[in-house]
Amino acid sequence: MRRVSLDNIQSGVILAKTVMTLEGRVLLASGTVLTEEYKKKLIANGITEIYIEDEISKGIHIPEVVREEIVTEAKRKIKLMMTNPSIKTSIDGQQVMEIVDSIITSLLSDKDIVANLSDIRSVDDYTFSHSVNVCILSLIIGIGFGYSIDQLKELGVGSILHDIGKVMIPGEILKKPVQLNNKEFEEIKKHTVYGYELLKKNKGITTLASYISLEHHERMDGSGYPHKLKGDDINKAARIVAVSDVYDALTTDRVYRKKLMSHEVIDYITALGSHHFDQEVVDVFIRFIAYYPVGMGVILNTGERGIVKEYNKKYPVRPVVRVVADAAGNMLSKQKDVDLSSELKYRIVEIWDV
Repeated sequence: MRRVSLDNIQSGVILAKTVMTLEGRVLLASGTVLTEEYKKKLIANGITEIYIEDEISKGIHIPEVVREEIVTEAKRKIKLMMTNPSIKTSIDGQQVMEIVDSIITSLLSDKDIVANLSDIRSVDDYTFSHSVNVCILSLIIGIGFGYSIDQLKELGVGSILHDIGKVMIPGEILKKPVQLNNKEFEEIKKHTVYGYELLKKNKGITTLASYISLEHHERMDGSGYPHKLKGDDINKAARIVAVSDVYDALTTDRVYRKKLMSHEVIDYITALGSHHFDQEVVDVFIRFIAYYPVGMGVILNTGERGIVKEYNKKYPVRPVVRVVADAAGNMLSKQKDVDLSSELKYRIVEIWDV
């Protein structure tokens, strides 16, 4: 199985995962043969990528850090909650906690957590998918820190609601298909304060959640917003969410820009390190995030091309690669698996858009 862009895939391939809307409607079922009409249907629904299984990716299993049905249900419920007009005055804290509990339970059932986020999301549903993904990533960091169940619950509620203030932002700004101008960006920045005000008056939501909403765009060097806080003046949970927020945002296609690859964003976050982010949080984060996600096409220093087959947690930049093409780009009649952690003459030098 591998993940491909609809821009680069030809008709005739077989879908390996069902594509659904957040309302629970099936757009295309697993096993469907992709046609041009089906491609148009997916694109019309804001879907830009799909999972397929072909000869070069057959048998490659893309791990789920949280069970797919739990993620789908969480996003459905968050969308219903955030699109309900009552959200501007009250939030169902019990329902939020139930969503977070299900995610925590799924995460803790995996003894070897590695985030290889694999959801296919509509561009139009970005806010809801982003909220759940940031929650998952933040909880993984919390687990890495050894947080208790109660601490994880607090972090989970705050992270899944970190962008709740955006319900107060005009839709024409939130969904603008091009970069925002300065005035619009200043309005967007207010979502931190809006979220804080909304959450702090809801008795079913912890005080920590309101501070996560308020401070997740603050930066360690004081360059963030809304209050230009520095260092330890920023709540630790907000510092965790800050890293998760940036990672998920940059690895997601938006209407005004294409996503970056996982390794590019990890390098970006690492490079900024203690300037923008809590270095301790970054160090924990990169232990649990797939540098080269399973299913990604890569080019080796030999020129040979392959697909990441297995993640290597001890050596993130040296996964197991299924080599499927030679240096000239010719597909091999017999594929081979290369474990880069033991075959040191090999290394990944570039990403291959298979």
